[in-house]
Amino acid sequence: WLVYHKYVIHISLDESLHHLLGCDYIIWSLNGTLIDLHGDERRRLSGGNLIITSLERDQDSGVYQCTASNTRGTILSQRATLQFAYLESFKMQTRSAVNVREGQGVVLLCGTPLHSGELTFTWVFNEYPHFVQQDSRRFISQETGNLYIAKVEPSDVGNYTCVVNNTITKERVFSSPTPLVLRNDGAMGEYEPKIELHFPDTIPAAKGSTLKLECFALGNPVPKISWRRTSDVSFPNKVKLKNSNAILEIPSFQQEDTGTYECIAENSRGKNAARGRMSFHATPHWLQTMTDKSLSIEENLFWECKANGKPKPSYSWLKNGETLISEGRVQIENGALSISSLNLSDGGMYQCVAENKHGIIYSSAELMVLASAPSFSQNPLSRVLKARSGCDVSLDCRPHASPRAISLWKRGTEILQRSERISLFPNGTLKIANVTKRDGGTYTCIAKNQFGTASTTGRLIITEPTRISQGPSSTEITVGESIVLPCQVTADPALDVAFSWAFNGQPIDFHQDADHFERVGGSFSGDLMIRNIQLNHGGKYVCLIDTDVESLSTDAILVVKGPPSPPDLVVVEEVTDSTAQLSWSPGQDNGSPITGYVIQARTPFTVGWQAVDTVPEVINGNTLTATVVGLNAWVEYEFRVLASNSVGMGEPSPPSTKIRTEDAMPDTAPTDVGGGGGTKSELVITWEELQNGEGFGYIIAFRPVGMVTWTRAVISAPSVTRYVFRNDTIPPFSPFNIKVGAFNNRGEGPFSSIATVFSAEEGRVVYWEDDTKPDTVGKVRITGNYTAVNVSGTGPQSVPVNVTTKKPPPGQPPQNVEWNLIGSQLVLQWDPVIALETESEVTGYIVLYRRHRNNDVYSIITNKTSVELTLDPNDNYVIQIKTLSEGGLGEGSEPIHIYQLSMGARGSRAGRLCTLSLSPLLICALSTLSAS
Repeated sequence: WLVYHKYVIHISLDESLHHLLGCDYIIWSLNGTLIDLHGDERRRLSGGNLIITSLERDQDSGVYQCTASNTRGTILSQRATLQFAYLESFKMQTRSAVNVREGQGVVLLCGTPLHSGELTFTWVFNEYPHFVQQDSRRFISQETGNLYIAKVEPSDVGNYTCVVNNTITKERVFSSPTPLVLRNDGAMGEYEPKIELHFPDTIPAAKGSTLKLECFALGNPVPKISWRRTSDVSFPNKVKLKNSNAILEIPSFQQEDTGTYECIAENSRGKNAARGRMSFHATPHWLQTMTDKSLSIEENLFWECKANGKPKPSYSWLKNGETLISEGRVQIENGALSISSLNLSDGGMYQCVAENKHGIIYSSAELMVLASAPSFSQNPLSRVLKARSGCDVSLDCRPHASPRAISLWKRGTEILQRSERISLFPNGTLKIANVTKRDGGTYTCIAKNQFGTASTTGRLIITEPTRISQGPSSTEITVGESIVLPCQVTADPALDVAFSWAFNGQPIDFHQDADHFERVGGSFSGDLMIRNIQLNHGGKYVCLIDTDVESLSTDAILVVKGPPSPPDLVVVEEVTDSTAQLSWSPGQDNGSPITGYVIQARTPFTVGWQAVDTVPEVINGNTLTATVVGLNAWVEYEFRVLASNSVGMGEPSPPSTKIRTEDAMPDTAPTDVGGGGGTKSELVITWEELQNGEGFGYIIAFRPVGMVTWTRAVISAPSVTRYVFRNDTIPPFSPFNIKVGAFNNRGEGPFSSIATVFSAEEGRVVYWEDDTKPDTVGKVRITGNYTAVNVSGTGPQSVPVNVTTKKPPPGQPPQNVEWNLIGSQLVLQWDPVIALETESEVTGYIVLYRRHRNNDVYSIITNKTSVELTLDPNDNYVIQIKTLSEGGLGEGSEPIHIYQLSMGARGSRAGRLCTLSLSPLLICALSTLSAS
C-alpha cells in the first residue's frame, strides 16, 4: 500500500490463510522482525487483522507478513509493503539566472525535492497562474520535472517556477524562480538536433501496465520527433503519440510489445536518434497448486507446484512456516517435494513458494499422517447379499486402516484359499466365479495391521434366475380403444421384484399420465393398461424388470390407427361461373391407408360448411385433384378437404383462399316481390336482393290493373331492393300489377311472377276511450275507401260508433321448431304457445311457406303442434309458423330457409347448425330474416 501519513491502515488476512481460519495464534512481522503488540496503543489485532492508527512514516514503513498457527500447523501469508506518500518543500534559495542566446536551446532544471508517491509537474511563467503551454518548442518532462525549450525566442525571457504536485497527498510545492535572460552577443545560428531527454537503454515493463516513453531534442530550426521499432514492425492501434510526438504511450503492455524502440529528432540541419529496449516482466502466477493430502504412516508423499512469470520464478518449500532443506527422506527439486516413509511427525502445514524479483506467491496445503487400527464402521459387508446362480460374485473388504491392513476371508469357519473359481485380490476383494447354491452361506473378512484387528460378516444367498413368463406382443389398435400389455415373471421367492415401463425411450410417469396409463397386476406382474389410446401413444413399449440380482426387459411395438390427419395446401387452380378445380396435399394416414376425400364449401350466404358435387363424383384416396361443379355465378367461395380411411373421417383441412366464381347472365328472377304503402301519390315496389355478376341491376315493370302497357324503370344499384314511383295522378289505394327482373353485363334475366300491390291509401279514423277528455283523441290511417277524402283535405267526421277491442295476440312466437326431411316430405314440430292473461288465447296455428320459383305463398291451418308438408326438391322455400287467436295472428317463428344443396343459401346468422340428409335439400334455422 502507498498511503498518506494521516490515514488509519487496516491490513487484512489474505486467502493463503484459508486453511487456518479459526487460528489459535496469529503474529505479525515488519521487515522480518516480530511486532510486539503488548502495551502498543497504536497497533492492535481484530479478527487476525492488524490495525494501525496514527501512522508514522519512520516506524510503520516496510514489509508486513502474518504467521498463523493452530493445532494443524503454521503457515505464512503473502507479503505486503507499506509505503508513505509525502512531498517535502523546495530549499528556498535564490536560483542563478540562465543566460542564452536567441535561437539556442535550453533546459531549466526543476530539482525535485524528496518525495514518495506519483508526482506531476508544471511550470509557472513570471506570475501564478500563468502556466507554460507545451507545444513542439516547449516540453515539460513528467519523469525529470525539467522544462525543455528547443529554441529560445525573445518572448521566452522571464522568471520560471517549477510546480510539483503529489497525486496521493494532493500537496503542491513551488520552487524559487529561475530567471531566463537573453545574451547580447547576437542570435545563434542553425544547428542539428541534440536529444536532451530520452528513455533508458533498457526499460522493464510489467504485463498489463501502461508504458510512457519521453523524447525531446533541442535544435534550430525546432526539431520534429518521430518513432519507430527497429524490427520495422508497425505500431499496433493502441499506441498513442502525445505532446507533438514527445511522448509514446503503450497501454496494456504485453509480450508482443517488447523490442527496441527508436526516437528520431530531425530538422533541416540533420537528425539524431535515441534507442531503448523494452523488456517484459511479470510477477509469478500459479499454473498448478497443492491440495490437501491424507496418507497413512509409512506411505510416500509427492507434491508438485508450478508457476509462470518473467523472469522464471524460483521455488522454495516451508513446513509450518520454516524453510525445508533437501536431505534424507525429504527431497526438493524445483517445484516438487517428496517425503518417503512418512511418520507422524511429518504431519503439518506445507507451503510452496514461487518468487522472482517482481513478486512472491504462496500455495498452502495440509498433510495428515494417519495411524489407526482397521475399522469397518464406514464400509461393512451388507448383512444379506444376493446373487443369481451362474454369475460371478465380488465381495469387497474395505476397512479404514493406516497403514493398509492385511485381510483374509472365511466361509463359515473355513479359511478361503485361491482356486479355479475363487480369486483373492491385493485390495481385499473376494471374487467367486459361476456361483451355485453350494456357495451360499456366511462370509467374514478379517483385517489386521500393527495397530489392531477388525472383521465384518455377511450372508450370501444364491437365487434362481428370473424368467419372463408373459411379455407384451406387438399389435395394432384403433384410436379411443384400450389395451393391457402384459409383463409377468417367474422369480425366486427370496427376491424383491420391481416393474417399470418406458415409452419410446422415456420412463412413463404414472402419476402425471394417469389419464391414460396404469400399472395393474400382483407382486410378480407388472401389466400396463393404456386407456383411451390416442395417435401419440403409438411406439415402442419396454417393460423393465429389476430384482436384487439382475435386470431384464421385454418390449413390443404398438401401432395406433386413427382417422387421417387434415389435408394441407388446398389450392383453387381454375374457376368458371359454375366450377372450381382444386388440388391438395395428403395428411398422415395414421396407420390406415386413405380411402377417399370429401370437399366442402361455404359462402357468405350459407350457414356453415356444405358438401358439394365433384368430378369425379367419388374421390378415391390416391386422387389429389377434383373439380367442384354446380356452383353459383359471381359468389365468393371457400373450400376445404376431408380425408377418410377404414377408421373414419378425419379433421378438415385449413380453408382455401377465398375465390369468386365468374359472372353469368341472371337465370332466376328476384323473389319476395311485393310492396304497397308509402305516402300520398306513391306506388312502392319491393323485392329480395339478388346478385349475379358485374354491372348488376334491376328492371321494375308496373301497370294499373286492367291495363296492357307496362311502365319500366331501371335501377343499377344491386343492393337496392325498393323502388318508389311518385305521380300526382295515382289514385289512393289503387291496385297495380308489378314484376321485377334482373340484368348484368351478360344480359337480362327472367321477370318474376306478376304480383298485385296497392298505391298509397288515404283516410283517417278518430278514436278515444270512453269517459275520457277530448284531448286524448287519437288518429290513425286506414286501408280502404271508408273515409271521404279529396285534395282539399279531410271531410266532416261521421257519427261516433262504439266498439270493444279484443286482447292482443300472443307475443311469444312458437319455439324449439324441429324438422325432419325424408325424400320430399317435411315434418315440422314445435312447442305449444301459452298465452298470458293480457293476451288472446291460442286457437290454432298457421304455417306459411313460399316457393322461390313463382313467389306463390301457401298456408296450412292446424290446431296441433305439428304438420307435414310435401315440397318440390328442385325449388327453394321459406317457412314460418304463427299463432291464431281472436286478437289476430301472433309473432312468427324464426324463418326456415330450404335450399337446393348446390345453390348458395341466403340469410343472416344461423340459429342452429344445418342438418344434412340424403335429400338434395338443406334445411337451416336462421335467427333473423334479412333482405339478402
